[in-house]
Amino acid sequence: MSYGSLGHNAIEALNLGAKRGGFAHNTGEGGISPYHMKHGGDLTMQFGSGYFGCRDINGNFDDELFAEKATSDQVKMIEIKISQGAKPGHGGVLPATKVTPEIAAIRHVEPYKTVESPASHSAFSTPVELLQFVAKVRDLSGGKPVGFKLCLGKKYEFLALCKAMIETQILPDFITIDGSEGGTGAAPIELTNSVGTPLRDALVYVNNALIGAGLRPHLKIIVAGKIISAFHMIKALALGADCVNSARGMMFALGCIQARVCDTGFCPTGITTQDPARNKGLVVENKAERVARYHCKMLENMIDLLAAAGLSSFDELKPHHIIQRVQGSLVRNYEELYPTLKAGILLNDKTRPDLWDADWRQADPNHWHNPH
Repeated sequence: MSYGSLGHNAIEALNLGAKRGGFAHNTGEGGISPYHMKHGGDLTMQFGSGYFGCRDINGNFDDELFAEKATSDQVKMIEIKISQGAKPGHGGVLPATKVTPEIAAIRHVEPYKTVESPASHSAFSTPVELLQFVAKVRDLSGGKPVGFKLCLGKKYEFLALCKAMIETQILPDFITIDGSEGGTGAAPIELTNSVGTPLRDALVYVNNALIGAGLRPHLKIIVAGKIISAFHMIKALALGADCVNSARGMMFALGCIQARVCDTGFCPTGITTQDPARNKGLVVENKAERVARYHCKMLENMIDLLAAAGLSSFDELKPHHIIQRVQGSLVRNYEELYPTLKAGILLNDKTRPDLWDADWRQADPNHWHNPH
């Protein structure tokens, strides 16, 4: 979550923890604040449909402002947020009471005025245009890795992205898959509970789609979605993820008790509030150490699990290493439950599996929605 949604002490603690632990800190879509920069932890610069921190007065993407922020040495890669697992297709709101003059200056918006992130982007409107925007952002950032984050919806829309990559020969460096398990106390309950594809199903589909389209060797898959334990991470890696993000786990490390009042300014732990009296209850040094230790212990536990399976490298981890009880005494491994497509199989009308054929034919690189 971004500065504005989180208080400054929470942002500082996350970044200092990332610096000590040797991992990256995602800025969220609220722009890069001084608190992200203060301790020098590596940053993934994220922006969404509101283009906060890199927008003009009308809310459109601003090339010069973006380049100014993205070329900082502390920024290691760029993530374009298309949708979020907790509320896919919905956008977001930062209440006026949270938009202090400082936050307004960071986001390039008016102070004490409610700020909305639209449900869709204005910088692109088709799969091809998204990839052209990726190329533009990569160029403006000086060639840094650029990718996009989404919660999977209609399958043919993702296949349209695959076709657009083939057509334009523009590939993102990574795709972040956010499962519908993603949560925030500021999301509508109906969307959190009922909209979007769960992480495991989305990861299997996206990984297979990229393999089947012959694209998988050329980009990385990052996943997020209620990942808070080493076994959660192992399962994601076995199913094809290259990297794992954990927001919820880090929120717990900060002291989140899931009071679900994130949008009110009355967070009892001082995490999601701009109230100075509540903020000071979150001690940066103490929480940064907890963040770093949480990450360290996760890695130690992952290595223990890998060793228990008789493996010496994460590259050796495959779907058949994960076993799941289906029902009663029926047990299957992930390779049996989620078979992997052959490379390039979707590109040939004669070899394309029947289950994929209708969606592939419906996918259009020049439109998100194709009713035919």
